[in-house]
Amino acid sequence: MVLDASIKQQLNQYLQLLENDVLLKVSAGSDKISKDMLSLVNELAEMSSKIKVEQSELERTPSFSVNRIGEDTGVTFAGIPLGHEFTSLVLALLQVSGRAPKADQKLIDQIKNLQGEYHFVSYISLSCQNCPDVVQALNLMSILNPGITHTMVDGAAFKEEVESKNVMAVPTVFLNGESFSSGRMSLEEILAKLGSTPDASEFADKDPYDVLVVGGGPAGASAAVYATRKGIRTGIVADRFGGQVMDTLGIENFISVKYTEGPKLAASLEEHVKEYNVDIMNLQRAKRIEKKDLIEVELENGAVLKSKTVILSTGAKWRDINVPGEKEFKNKGIAYCTHCDGPLFEGKDVAVIGGGNSGIESAIDLAGIVKHVTVLEFNSELKADTVLQERLLSLPNVTVITNAQTSEITGADKVNGITYLNRETGKEQHIDAQGVFIQIGLAPSTDWLGDTVERNKMGEIVVDNRGATNIPGVFAAGDCTNSPYKQIIISMGSGATASLSAFDYIIRNNWDTEPNKADQKKLVHQ
Repeated sequence: MVLDASIKQQLNQYLQLLENDVLLKVSAGSDKISKDMLSLVNELAEMSSKIKVEQSELERTPSFSVNRIGEDTGVTFAGIPLGHEFTSLVLALLQVSGRAPKADQKLIDQIKNLQGEYHFVSYISLSCQNCPDVVQALNLMSILNPGITHTMVDGAAFKEEVESKNVMAVPTVFLNGESFSSGRMSLEEILAKLGSTPDASEFADKDPYDVLVVGGGPAGASAAVYATRKGIRTGIVADRFGGQVMDTLGIENFISVKYTEGPKLAASLEEHVKEYNVDIMNLQRAKRIEKKDLIEVELENGAVLKSKTVILSTGAKWRDINVPGEKEFKNKGIAYCTHCDGPLFEGKDVAVIGGGNSGIESAIDLAGIVKHVTVLEFNSELKADTVLQERLLSLPNVTVITNAQTSEITGADKVNGITYLNRETGKEQHIDAQGVFIQIGLAPSTDWLGDTVERNKMGEIVVDNRGATNIPGVFAAGDCTNSPYKQIIISMGSGATASLSAFDYIIRNNWDTEPNKADQKKLVHQ
């Protein structure tokens, strides 16, 4: 048996939602993964009379495809879709059976209107929290458009194929045999990369907002909800809704929620914002802000949005070490997420740059997967909590090097090592490594502001206790500010503070606001 009792109980509820029969075509051999896969599909068939199983020969073994009766949908799982991919399996079964997907109708129309042949292959890890979004998006595209196929390949089950294609980060997607993307992508982002996207003109010539939020992470979502609940015209521009939270695995310090995961929290944030009449402009990046009679925010697509107030909540991104080889080998041995990419380095030597909590936690995780881990710390001692250091030093396959200043990441077509300066001796040294995990913290996403808004030497936006910047009417919240603590719950609180301050600013300046009637009506009943 592959499925335990609790998963079966959960799955049984979903399988009752199947609308029509589904045929699983199985290509299996005599190996253990094939046997486990056969057990899985047979268990599924035993749980629902609408699931049929048929032996077949597919491109990869072991694998199985999910089809309508008499029609191949192009959805294939090469490997066993459990772990983080369990939801991908459930959704594929439901959607192939005819259950309507929970996707925006505009996106559904875009998918159906795609012309040509698109054969996608995604390489994933079952421990990767970023992979399901990509798998589910490509599966949905295959189900809705007969010219599209998608095969999910578990890298642990097809190691030779992964190595032959130099896949060193997940999710990695190939389209028609050529590299297409690496890293998390939403359905909107995939369609945009294919050239199927709404015309940018729809973001231009919009009426001015009362509050315009720039950034869609916890701070931005909180700010948008608080603003629109005041019944005023609210817009939100997001490069990626959910922000850095999308790359976070376990969250155990979000008060009142014992445990959740980043993608799940990000989906809840977006769902909450969509409950209100907020003008959401996703996959849009701001490039300029200017204070005139109103505040103008120019997007990279050329559109200019105007608002009485603006709340900057652009968050942060992984900090670069800015050495030769870093850009060249991203996704070719350089990685950031041990949960996602760690399994790809099984049995290999890797290095972790950074001796803070995130670096040491990563090293501990990797030590259980790889052959050897070398930790490089710039300072004379590790900065991580004592309990983490003790755990790390108890592991037999870990080496810690302090006073190490990384000077180059070396390689040919992929990473083969790190050169560092020994800050005590002044000598350069080199270690061999097939993977490098950079864990030196986050940098605020504020470069686009230039000298317009006051920032400190770290690039953080300087705000007062009301979230106000040096520009009247411009506020900021979350990890892009000089808040001393970068935490989800603190970002949400600062988003609320900035939003309330923006509303007060509008009132103090005697600006008329255009009531957001849909939200006012909703608030009457709350």
